[in-house]
Amino acid sequence: MIRATHDRDELADLLRRDPHLHAYELGDLDDFYWPYTSWYRLGDAVALVYHGGDTPVLLALDRSPQALAELLTALVPLLPRRFDAHLSPGGEEVLARHFGLEPRGPHLKMALTDAGRLDRVAAAGEVLGPADVPELAALYAAAYPDNWFDQRMIGTGQYVGVRRDGELLAVAGVHVWSPKYRVSALGNVTTHPSVRGQGLATAAVAALCRRLLDTVDQVTLNVKADNVGAIALYRRLGFTPIAEYGEFVVAGDPPPTTA
Repeated sequence: MIRATHDRDELADLLRRDPHLHAYELGDLDDFYWPYTSWYRLGDAVALVYHGGDTPVLLALDRSPQALAELLTALVPLLPRRFDAHLSPGGEEVLARHFGLEPRGPHLKMALTDAGRLDRVAAAGEVLGPADVPELAALYAAAYPDNWFDQRMIGTGQYVGVRRDGELLAVAGVHVWSPKYRVSALGNVTTHPSVRGQGLATAAVAALCRRLLDTVDQVTLNVKADNVGAIALYRRLGFTPIAEYGEFVVAGDPPPTTA
């Protein structure tokens, strides 16, 4: 039977069995994210619903298709009417029996497995802080309008920006950073369209990764599977694909819970 759980030590023990796959979930055990989380367990399979944004996000990732299907089948009555979902392959088939799904395409999870490659890249950039948020928001509007940026993350001190003549032109940041659980997930990486192809994002990512490795053991990221340029960039810096998953917008009325 599926059950809600609020035991961080229990969850950490389960998620650490595959820290690359579950880096986001491990990071969300941190005090910074924990208040926005709901956790469910069926056997050794774990699902997270994150409430920190405008729309809840379900993370249901498991390398066993059977365990994933059983987890999601039991979880369906407990899910909100509308949410985003990150699902290991096959999970969408379970949810599609109960909800409408809008695919956002296949994605890859990548992990930094060869940190030595960072030394081959000229890192550049300065640490950004709260005072840089307006300029950062303007860069995202121009270069990455579909980006989801949680301004709280600037407070982590794990955003690196590259400027020329005082103008912010490239940035690399994090979606998750937890020194306690020794994990991080890169995010919000972009370059202004006027200077793309000049290596600015590569320099910013390299600088950020070196900074992160002072406090974490795992540096991971999510990327669209068809983003050939970004995948090549990350491979050049020492990242390796470690799992496939899909992103979906999910909407509809789940079946009622039964007494």
